[in-house]
Amino acid sequence: MLAAVILSGGASRRMGSPKALLEFQGKPFLEHLVEITRHPKIGLTRIVLGASAEEIRKRLALPEGSLVLNPDWESGQLSSIQAAIRSLPPTGLDGLILCLIDHPLISAAVVASLIQEFYAHEKRIVLPTYKGKRGHPVIFASSLFEELLNASAERGAREVVWRHAKEIAEVPTDEEGVILNLNDPDALRRAMNG
Repeated sequence: MLAAVILSGGASRRMGSPKALLEFQGKPFLEHLVEITRHPKIGLTRIVLGASAEEIRKRLALPEGSLVLNPDWESGQLSSIQAAIRSLPPTGLDGLILCLIDHPLISAAVVASLIQEFYAHEKRIVLPTYKGKRGHPVIFASSLFEELLNASAERGAREVVWRHAKEIAEVPTDEEGVILNLNDPDALRRAMNG
């Protein structure tokens, strides 16, 4: 069983409003990511909030028990990953699938193909590629949780990915959304009009 971890802890300064609440195909980014990570192999969801936690909680109906508040969100993305891992049960999980709020343009099909690859080949890291470029979401096996908890703040989760270069399964996709980082209004406009 996997946990779906959705990171939405940042301040969205460049975007100007919380990315979790921006809409894609008529749904807020965060609701879209929750929906596409409903899968038979995903047993629980953790949504990590930080900067705009109150506003997001008030405006969205999020799954009961899924919220994790990261008081240390200003330390960066790794602190949110670590907050999510600390909130997970100590046993019973094979890994987590990590979704970023600024990579919302992905489908349930991408999630399903990554999960299938993870269980078929037992690689410790599974990620999608678009035209040879690596993207998100990323699956980390639970055997890497300790390393993620101890990773350096400067390099973050990438440090764990680099350390296990031979244990990565890449899953090619024709969905450009896996590499689209919607960090500011221009990137959002390009993606929505593209």
